[in-house]
Amino acid sequence: MSTPTEELLDWQRLALGVLRKSGLAGDDTPPEAVADLLATETYDGLRIAPLYTAADPAPAAGQPGHVPFVRGTSATPRPWDVRQRHADPDPKATRAAVLADLENGATSLWLTGIAPGDLAEALDGVLLDLAAVVLDHGPLTHEAARAFLALPGSDKSGNLGADPLGLAARTGSVPDMSVLSALKDSPVPIATVDATVYHDAGASDAQEIGYATATGVAYLRELVGAGLSAGMALKQLEFRFAATAEQFATIAKLRAARRIWARVAQVCDVPHLGAQRQHAVTSDAMMTARDPWTNLLRTTVACFGAGAGGADAVTVQPFDARLGLPDAFSRRIARNTQSLLIEEAGVARVLDPAGGSWYVESRTDALAHAAWDVFTEVERAGGMAAALRSGLVEQRVGAVRQRREADLAHRRQPITGVSEFPDLDERRPIRPPAPVPPSGGLPRMSYAHGFEALRDAADAAAEPPTVRLVALGPVAAHSARVGFAANLFAAGGVRLTEDSAAPVACICGSDRSYAEQAAATAARLRAEGVATIWLAGKGDYDGVDAYLYSGCDALAVLRRTHEDLGVAP
Repeated sequence: MSTPTEELLDWQRLALGVLRKSGLAGDDTPPEAVADLLATETYDGLRIAPLYTAADPAPAAGQPGHVPFVRGTSATPRPWDVRQRHADPDPKATRAAVLADLENGATSLWLTGIAPGDLAEALDGVLLDLAAVVLDHGPLTHEAARAFLALPGSDKSGNLGADPLGLAARTGSVPDMSVLSALKDSPVPIATVDATVYHDAGASDAQEIGYATATGVAYLRELVGAGLSAGMALKQLEFRFAATAEQFATIAKLRAARRIWARVAQVCDVPHLGAQRQHAVTSDAMMTARDPWTNLLRTTVACFGAGAGGADAVTVQPFDARLGLPDAFSRRIARNTQSLLIEEAGVARVLDPAGGSWYVESRTDALAHAAWDVFTEVERAGGMAAALRSGLVEQRVGAVRQRREADLAHRRQPITGVSEFPDLDERRPIRPPAPVPPSGGLPRMSYAHGFEALRDAADAAAEPPTVRLVALGPVAAHSARVGFAANLFAAGGVRLTEDSAAPVACICGSDRSYAEQAAATAARLRAEGVATIWLAGKGDYDGVDAYLYSGCDALAVLRRTHEDLGVAP
C-alpha cells in the first residue's frame, strides 16, 4: 500500500493534469502548486484548501458536553428543539397556527408579531410547562415579558427576548440596557443575543460570532452589575445565529461560537457554565421571492448544517417567507423538514457528526481565531454599544457587504432560480403581507434583491422585454453560447429570441465564426437600426458594444439592457 505522502502526490499529479487541460496551469507548473491554484478564500480572509489531511493540525476539540463545548453542549445524543416562528399580528390566526405546529412536531415557539396584550389569546390552549416560548418584541420587551409571565402556569420556559443592543443595531436607537436589570429576577431566561442582525446586513461569519460575543459580554456586565453572579448571568442568555446553505460554514460557525463563549466563561471563573445555548434560524438574506420553491432546498441544507453543528434549537423559515405571511402548507413543510432530518435521516442520533473531519476542525479553529479578533477589536473600542455608536460595526460589515454584492452581481455566488436558471413563466403563490420589520440601523440585505427588482420591472413593462438573437453557424457551433446568453438575460426578465425586433441584439457563435463574421454582422445590425450589440464571449470585434462571458457583471448588463429597451426601473 502507498503511504499518505504518496497518495497526496498522486492526487496532486492527477489534479494538475486537469488544471493543464483547463488552461489554469502550464506545462511548467509543479504539482505542489495545485493546492494554491484550487484554494478559495472566505470573507474573513480564511484560506479554504481543496484537500485536508492529517497534516492539517487543529487543537483538540474536547469531548461532547464538556469544556470548551466545541463538540456540543450535551454528552448524549438528543434531538434539537424544533422552534417555529410566528409573525402574524392576528392573535386568532396565530393561536390556530401555534396549536397546529405543537400538535405536529414543533416543540417550542418564537413569537415576533403579536402585541403584548394579545399574548394570552394567542397562547390560549398551549401547555406552557411543555412548550417553551421565546419572545421577540423589540422596544415592547418589558410589556411582553410582564404579559407572558402573568399567564397561568409556574413552570414556563423559553426566553423573554431582551436584546437592547440587537434592537439598536436594527433601528439605530439608543440601547436601553436597563431592561436587563428590570427583568433579572424572572424565572425565565431573559436575554437573546440575536446575531442575525449582522448576518442580514452582510456580515462575515467571524463578524457574526464576534459581535454576538461582544453583545453577550455587555449583557453579562449589566446583569452582574445588577446583582447577579457570573454563573447566574450566563444562564440568562441564548444566542441566535443564521444558518445558510453553505453547510460546512454553518457547522464551523456554531462550533467556533461555542468555543469562544466557553473562553468567556473561563475568564469569568465559571468554565463549567460556558455551554452556549444556540438557536439557529435559516438565513433570511438567502431566501428568494422568485422561484420560492427553491427555498425548500436552501433551508433543508441550512437545517442540516445547524443540526450537525450542534444547535440546541432550529427554526426553518417557510419557503414562502419572502412573499408574506406563510400559509399552513408552508409551515407544515418547514416543520417536516426538521422532523425528517431528526427522525428519518438520524442527524440527531450522532454527537458532533462533523467532528474529526480535518476540514471541519481546521475551519472551526481558523474561524474561532478570526472571530476572537473581531471581538477584541470591539472591546478595545469600548464595547458593543460604543462600536455601534461610532460606526465601527457598520464600517466593518459594510466592507464585507460590498464584496458580497460584487460576487452576487458577477454571479460568483449564483442564486438558483434567480441569477441562474430563472423561470420566466413561473406562477408564484399569493400571500398576505407580513409586518414590516424594524429599520433605521444596519441595512437588511437580500442576496437576490438586485435581480428580483429587475424581474419586477420587466413584469410591469407594457410589453415583455426581448433581445434579438443573432446566431452564427450551425446549432452545434452556437448552442452553448445561446444558452448562456439566454440564461443571463432571463435573470433580468428579458427573453432572447430570433423573432425580436428590439433595439438590442446579441450575437452568438463560435470563436471561428466571430473571427469571420462578427464585424460584418454588427455592421448589418447597425444598419438595421439596432442600437446596442452584445456578443456572447470575449474578444474585440468592430461594431460590438459589449461582451457577455462567465464572470461578467450580470447586474450591470441587465440594467443597461433595461435602459436600452426602455423598461422603467
